[in-house]
Amino acid sequence: MIFQGIAIAVLSVFYGCYIVKMFCQRKKGIQTDQMGKGKTGLVKGIEVTMKIAAILVFSVGLLCVLLNVNFSSLPLRIGGAVLSISGTAVFIAAVITMQDNWRAGVSQTDKTELVTSGIYQYSRNPAFLGFDLLYLGLLLMFFNWALCVVTIFAMVMYHLQIVKVEEAFLQAAFGEEYLKYKKEVCRYLGRK
Repeated sequence: MIFQGIAIAVLSVFYGCYIVKMFCQRKKGIQTDQMGKGKTGLVKGIEVTMKIAAILVFSVGLLCVLLNVNFSSLPLRIGGAVLSISGTAVFIAAVITMQDNWRAGVSQTDKTELVTSGIYQYSRNPAFLGFDLLYLGLLLMFFNWALCVVTIFAMVMYHLQIVKVEEAFLQAAFGEEYLKYKKEVCRYLGRK
């Protein structure tokens, strides 16, 4: 029961942050969800598939939590709880630091700034890192093969979004400023 409580709490806080941010931005006329909108080809394919992967991993994860489906040992479940809580904290820090520059997917029309302060001094993609840690944590707490497959699928799609869509967009939008930042800060965690 304790792991179910932890999982429901982290999912509620994680997605609560996402939803609150979306509503706050909407009040300012900012459309947060940009996934697949106004795009074509590979970029649209990756963003739409990533959105499907995110919905799948959330749905399967929540179902596993509610049904308490797991084949994990106690130490793995404890480690999973720590990872999922850490992922939620990292995600919230990323969203707060980005302020109104945060989007789900890239926006070709919105003017944003390159954020390199706060948690972005240690990760170029802390929001994605937060997603990965959250879902790895849930996988360890409620291990089963269905959740494992959708977790891996989601993590691969998040990675493709970064390397095939976001990095190219940021380089085009911010040029040398982004290239300098890219040389100093690792994609997921650490300084170079």
